[in-house]
Parts: sequence; structure tokens; C-alpha cells
Amino acid sequence: MSEAIAIYDTTLRDGTQREGISLSLTDKLRIAKRLDEFGVKYIEGGWPGSNPKDVDFFIATQGMTFNTAKISAFGSTRYKNTEPGEDANIQALLDAKTPVVTLVGKSWDLHVRDVLETDLEENLAMIADSVAYLKHQGKEVIYDAEHFFDGYKANPEYALLTLKVAAESGADAVVVCDTNGGALPWEIRHVVQKICEHVDTDIGIHTHDDGGCGVANTLAAVQVGAVHVQGTINGYGERVGNANLCTIVPDLQIKMGKSCVPAENLAQLTDLSRFVAEVANLAHDTHQPFVGTSAFAHKGGIHVAAMRKNKLSYQHVDPDRVGNQQRTVVSELSGRGNVLDKAVEYGIDTNSAQAREVLKQIKNLEAQGFAFESAEASMSLMLHRMQPDYEPPFELLDLTVLVQNRQDRGHCADATVKVRVGDQVLHTAAEGNGPVNALDAALRKALLDVFPSLSGVRLADYKVRILDGQNGTSATTRVLIDSELGTRRWSTVGASTNIIEASWQALADSIEFALLNGSA
Repeated sequence: MSEAIAIYDTTLRDGTQREGISLSLTDKLRIAKRLDEFGVKYIEGGWPGSNPKDVDFFIATQGMTFNTAKISAFGSTRYKNTEPGEDANIQALLDAKTPVVTLVGKSWDLHVRDVLETDLEENLAMIADSVAYLKHQGKEVIYDAEHFFDGYKANPEYALLTLKVAAESGADAVVVCDTNGGALPWEIRHVVQKICEHVDTDIGIHTHDDGGCGVANTLAAVQVGAVHVQGTINGYGERVGNANLCTIVPDLQIKMGKSCVPAENLAQLTDLSRFVAEVANLAHDTHQPFVGTSAFAHKGGIHVAAMRKNKLSYQHVDPDRVGNQQRTVVSELSGRGNVLDKAVEYGIDTNSAQAREVLKQIKNLEAQGFAFESAEASMSLMLHRMQPDYEPPFELLDLTVLVQNRQDRGHCADATVKVRVGDQVLHTAAEGNGPVNALDAALRKALLDVFPSLSGVRLADYKVRILDGQNGTSATTRVLIDSELGTRRWSTVGASTNIIEASWQALADSIEFALLNGSA
């Protein structure tokens, strides 16, 4: 029996069953390499009998070197009344030439009768024959008992018997699956404890999150003896998802003292989580435990005040251990400590009186519709503007925006801006496909001769939110602008009952932040 916890990643198979995910062969190979670098023991590459892409994946991995992980091919037990040597699925598993094969079989009598359409004895033979045959072919065999917990509730004796048959036939591990995701932690604990008493091989756990208990169920199983854990990065999977390894691994390793990956590799976890999300072309969950950008973000004034005295006061672990970082968020709920923390982050020498004044401004502005927690560049400018020696790089003197519908050009916009830069007054105009685009073009045109590197700054995103829609066209509008230069990105905010004014506020802050921080 193994003492360490074997982490079995099924992102490339079970994870891709999530709606909205479709990984290319290159995507799958890139993720496999990162999982190996992280230190998982097993990587499930797919079902070789199901599609050509998975076949190509197993061919490609034969020429690759994996330092910690073993590649596993996934498939089902032999078809009813068929010999393993004549079963196409079993032969496809062999053709994959992986060191590990994972077999899924039925443990629920309902599935045996209604899905396989066979009898209980034949199902036991299907399990035994398939495991023994693949062991005879020199494979490490992991047996996945599908729907085990539902099967145990319906017929505990038979469900246990399916595991015993797999173990006695040579399975290196038997994994009990909460396939429908409906079990609760105390049920998992009770059943896994019984299994460990009656089955003589390594016991594993594979849970889904349909009841919101995927991680808790996994930890409960480990607590009573499971030593093999299956899951996916970011919890990707069918329906609501699989148990999330990005939560399970640090919980096991940090909280429960179980060895899952090399200790020094745990700090790769946040990067791994975000890498997989990027490859899958999904937005990373900012509020995901351990690895989300908000996982260690502190907003409440009382919380931040305590954190400034002792970082353990409102954090359950050091974010550095999982490759994440602590953040302070500033909003109307903040206290003076939030502002002082942000000043340190931006390298601004701010005293308590200045911080108190900035906080007062923030609270007043947020009451008018601003939102600084999602526009930290605007927040940093407020801190700079409190400095007695601060001189803004430019000052708006006048602006005009005209939107027209011309017969020869259709809808178009013209913007004129007059700005002061030092002793110069610059007066320019520009056209755009809309008022904000025209304003952006006019401001840049005015400033480019003085700040030529500003041409590299790009307006990356423009978001508008109506805050009090019941007021109709006189409603307050909040504008958020994301700007970027290379890989650097920052956000600014404006708010007004006039959408042009709100847009200008956010746009001007964006350009000022770029100039102030050497982004241009």
C-alpha cells in the first residue's frame, strides 16, 4: 500500500468533456508537459478508441520524455460475451502503448441491467477478464468503478464485489467514482472506510462537483485511507465539473500533510491553473481558491487594518506557497490602511492625512458611480495627485465632440481637443467611427509630438454600464477602459450622466497613467 498520495490528472480526457472546451493535439501536448513539470504521477491522455486526435496524442507522447508522470490510456472493460483479445476497445488500449491503462467498469446493478444489458455475473467476468488480460500484457492497471456510490446505496454487496474482483485480478489500484456527483462527504467517508477494510489494493477516489462537494468528498476519502486522487485542473469537466486539483492538492499537501507533488513545485500551481485556462481559451476564475487573483485580495477596511499588523490575521495560508500574491482592494468599504497599502504597492510616499483625504474622495466618487477596485490605475493617480510636487503631464482646456450622419459618409464622429503641456497649448482634431474613438485619436494626435512613444499604447477594451436604468436616458453611466502596452495592462474609470464625460475621464486617466509610469 502506498503512503504518498498519487495525483491522477484527467484534464485531457474528463476535463475536455466540459461544454465549451475543445483542445487541439498541440494544446493537449503542451498541457501534458506542464502537468509533468508540476509533478503529477499520472496523466490521462484520452480514450484511444473514441477519436483520431486521442490516437495521435498517444503516438506523439511515445517520442516524449516525462520526468514524473506516467501517461495513461482510458477505456472500458471488454464488451459482453467477448474475449479481451478480440475486443476492439481493449486492443485500442494496447495500441496506445502507454505504461498505464485505466479501465472503467460498472458497479451499479442498474447500469449492468439497463445500460450494458447483461447479468451481474457477466459484468464481474468482464471486469476480471479485462484487468487480468491487460496485466498479462505488462500494463499497470487502474480500475475505475463508475457510479460506485450510487451502486453501493442500491446494492452494497454487489458494488463491493466488483472491487474485490478487480483487485484479485491484479488491478494496481481501484478507484471509486461519484460519477453523478451527488454524494455527501459523510457518505463518502463511510463507504471508503468500508472499502479499505475489504479490498486489498490501493484505493482511489474520483468525484464530480454536481452537489458542490467534489473537493470535500475527495478529502473525506483520503482521510479514511484513499491514496490515489483523480481530478482536473480548475475543476473542468462535464456538467458542473470534476473535483478541482488546484484546490485538492494544496489542501492535501498544506493542510493534511500529504505528499502530492514535490514541495518546491507547489509554487507553480497558480501559473499552471492560469496556463490551462489560457490554452482552453476560457476566462480564469478570479475567485477560485488558492489560485484566483481574488483568492488573497482584501477589501474590507477592518481586514486590511489587521493584515497590516499581522498577515496571518485574515489569510489561511501564505499565498507564496501556491505561487499567488496578496492584494489590497480599495473601494467605499475601505479604511485608511487600504490606501496606505496601495501607496506602498505603487511606490508612493503617502502620509496618513493624505491617505485619509484620498479615502474620502474614493467614498464620495463611488457614491456617484465610480468603481476603483476594478480601476486601480485611476486609484494610483489619485494618490499621485495628492503629492504637493505632482504636475500632471497634460491638462485639458477644452473639448468638442460632434456626431453626424452624412449622406456621403454615413455616421461619423469628429472630436477637437485643446490641452496644455507645460507652456504649450496644443489644439487638434480627429475623426473616428464613434465619439470615444474620435476623442482617443484627437488626444493622441495632440500629445504624440511631445510624447512620441505614446503610439505604442493601445485601448484594449471599453465597457459601459448603466447604473440606474430606471432614470432612462438621464441615467448615470460608468465607463471602464483597459489599456495595454505589450504585456502590461491597466484599467481606468469614469462616471457621469454624460457618457462622453465619463469616457473622457477614463481615457484621460489611461493616458496619464501611461505617461507617469513609463509605459509610453
